[in-house]
Amino acid sequence: MTTGVIPGGHNPEPRPTGERMPQQRHQPGQASPHVETRTGSSVITARAAATFEPVGRSVATARSFVRDTLQGWGFADVVDDAVVLTSELVTNAVVHAGTHADVLCLRSDDGVRIEVADRYPEREVPLQGSAVNMGSPDREGGRGLQLCAALAARWGVEYTSTHKNVWFQLDLPERPVGTRAAGPSLPADLLPLADGRVRVAVVQIDRKGSISAWNEDAEEVFGHTAADVTGKPLSDLAAWPHTPGTGTGIAEALQLSRWEGSYGIRGADGRVTPVYASHLRVRDTGGEPSTVCLLVRDHERAVLQTPLRVPASDTGGASDGQSSDPFEVFIGSPAPDDLDGLLQRTVERARDMLDGDSAFLLLATDDETELEVRASTGLPSARQRFARVPVEAGPGRYGSARMPAVHDDLAAVPGAVPLLAGTGMRSVVTVPLKVEGRLTGSLGVAAEAPGRYSNEEALRLQFAADRIALAVESARLGELERLRRGSLSFLVEASDLLAGTLDRDQTLALMAQMTVPTLATWCAVYTIADQASDPYLSYVLHEDEELIDGIKSLLAKVPPPDPVPTPGARVWTAPGEHAHQAALRSSMRSLGLTGGPTRQVSAGIGPTLATASAVGGETVVLPLVARNRVIGMLTLGKPTDEHFRQEILELAEDLSRRAALALDNARLYSERTAISQALQRSLLPPGTPHIEGMEVEVIYRAAGEGNEVGGDFYDVFPIADNAYGFAIGDVCGTGPNAAAVTGLARHALRLLAREGLSGPAVLERLNSAILDEGARSRFLTLLYGEMRPQADGSAEMKVVCAGHPLPLRLRQDGTVEAAAEPQPLLGVIEDLELYEQTVTLDPGDVLLCVTDGVTERREGTRMLGDDGLADVLTTCTGLTAGAVAARIMRAVERFASDAPSDDMAILAMRVPGLQKD
Repeated sequence: MTTGVIPGGHNPEPRPTGERMPQQRHQPGQASPHVETRTGSSVITARAAATFEPVGRSVATARSFVRDTLQGWGFADVVDDAVVLTSELVTNAVVHAGTHADVLCLRSDDGVRIEVADRYPEREVPLQGSAVNMGSPDREGGRGLQLCAALAARWGVEYTSTHKNVWFQLDLPERPVGTRAAGPSLPADLLPLADGRVRVAVVQIDRKGSISAWNEDAEEVFGHTAADVTGKPLSDLAAWPHTPGTGTGIAEALQLSRWEGSYGIRGADGRVTPVYASHLRVRDTGGEPSTVCLLVRDHERAVLQTPLRVPASDTGGASDGQSSDPFEVFIGSPAPDDLDGLLQRTVERARDMLDGDSAFLLLATDDETELEVRASTGLPSARQRFARVPVEAGPGRYGSARMPAVHDDLAAVPGAVPLLAGTGMRSVVTVPLKVEGRLTGSLGVAAEAPGRYSNEEALRLQFAADRIALAVESARLGELERLRRGSLSFLVEASDLLAGTLDRDQTLALMAQMTVPTLATWCAVYTIADQASDPYLSYVLHEDEELIDGIKSLLAKVPPPDPVPTPGARVWTAPGEHAHQAALRSSMRSLGLTGGPTRQVSAGIGPTLATASAVGGETVVLPLVARNRVIGMLTLGKPTDEHFRQEILELAEDLSRRAALALDNARLYSERTAISQALQRSLLPPGTPHIEGMEVEVIYRAAGEGNEVGGDFYDVFPIADNAYGFAIGDVCGTGPNAAAVTGLARHALRLLAREGLSGPAVLERLNSAILDEGARSRFLTLLYGEMRPQADGSAEMKVVCAGHPLPLRLRQDGTVEAAAEPQPLLGVIEDLELYEQTVTLDPGDVLLCVTDGVTERREGTRMLGDDGLADVLTTCTGLTAGAVAARIMRAVERFASDAPSDDMAILAMRVPGLQKD
């Protein structure tokens, strides 16, 4: 891949000088409704280009290139769409067209333009006047242009004589600009409530996102001292909603010039404190940027919250004596795509409008059978957020969702509004949100006193709900679309990562790391070895690494979830219940309520409470099903008082299916590898025997990943008293087929030699056995010999060299000579006549035997050869057999930079003598 980045400048055409201008190719007399040519004169502020080879891995590399480029330009809002479109277009180029792909990213003030060109201009896009049928979206190819039409603001296809260029433009969403505002004087009883001492935490964040200042109020509110948090990233403390494709992440929020909203801060005790924050981006006199964050407790948000501005058109309408509805004034305030902000301001305005103590808003599922809690005020919203209740009437159901309803006293009808159970609210008014007659949500206002609301308040609230319903549904659909795009990009990346490994442990780690923190706060993976085995806790991960051990210890004490193959997520309450019980016991012991000592156990209450807070929220289990068998469970958890939203659970279910298949593939690969290695090890000699009066050393390297035995083999074994056989051979080819002949040759040699046959007779019978294999037979080169140490310190060697590289003898004076003569190889001629030669090794002499993988080691046109091997051996005078073999192998490895492509075996035998100092 080649890349280049050029900051600044205008937008020249990225084509060679003199090339003809590209033209749209379409049918004569017909316009193309689906493609556009480039228009306008946008100023290009930066560009990045890359070329990718026509191989499969280039698609993932192209995605990473585009993602890194746009993230570096600060275009996080359009990254997911750009990655998905680039993935499809580069796939078309490198996989379907089989050519290089040229990717060009252009940055302008209002968006980004990406061009993907391949070098196959004959692949036209059929264009016609009527709507174009580009095929089914489930086809293997052809989805790129469909996605461009669906996701891009503008797109087009251009042709030259050498290239086909597909381009698309993604515009940046407009962000609302904040303005100053002032509120009127109000009576004291209408002022917002706050604590006796309002504490405003002032936190300053440096360019890298780390905390550089932490005031005393921050220490008081969150429990962390300045020394504890200075230098740490704010993201380590912030409880920020992690939803792919929706909202703004904390890193992006800190880069904005101004930001205002709600999130949570984890205190020193592990609990999350809801806060309302106002961020302002500033720079010091040296030009260094930083972000100043003002934080107050969420119920004191009025201290920082910017007052709402009344539009000019509404102020004009009030002059004619008609007072505008304050709820109608509110509707246009949040950004059109800020669903959470819109819902939160809706419930706050509804509460104020009816003078209630709390308010809530639920959104309906697509089938209108369930309502999901999305916003509330005056209620424990963190506990209820994303919780679901059925719409139909009955205990624990929301029976008053489809029409306005007033409940004078909930104590008389318990369970009528499940959301308010245990909150102390007595009276409530609820109204539906409907769009074109379809239920889209429910809005309610509640009070602690009974009998507070009548039909008049219900009509007022219904009027407001009718005015806001369409805006809420539009923002919800926009959120779902962004979530869908982000989910698609997430699953593409996850599939690539899971497909890139066959290691079981790495697959488990990837599975957990992809879910935390994107989908959940913590994750645990259980695996099942076989149908008779119980689930085993294999991996645990939490976004705070300090809590991993505590969660692992907690789950080890909880019976694992049942391996139910039913698809979908199911709630698992055991971890939260066990954590709460453990925290309660620790608290009681620390207070001395159990009769035991308090000094020793009080130190452990902090970790216990932190673990309870971490796993005290909703926990769900998804089965890992592969090949119709449950192979494990993926467990996802939220901290205290948090629920999963349905879209996240559906995304987790998609991920679990991919992860299960990857995990099962890793298991199968590990089993096959273990079987292969066991069979291969059975073909190797059990060990080198100790021979009195001789030094013997063997080095063996099999070519190919995962191979322990190849076509080369060796053996050293006892034949009779003071007589030992040795062999080194090379079967034609490598891999399993060659290894099969290796096993035949090695076992036959041992059997025949121990029958008392001479060396030539042993090889002649082995030759017949190889020929008897028929079509499976392979020719074999073999050096076989017998050694007998002598009483005078020498050793007698009888050698037969059947087509094998000749053994080399190194004398004590440094001379090297061949120790045998070449004879015909085995497995080719039926009537083979061989003879043996006798060599006497004096003290200090070495007999070196190698396979052709050593002598045929190559680097370009150079080859080590017999002469090169002899030159290396001459430098080994006085070395032990082990040192000789090691020096030979080191010389072979250094001869070429590439990994060896052939099996190699080295057998060094030395008669002990005087060693060199």
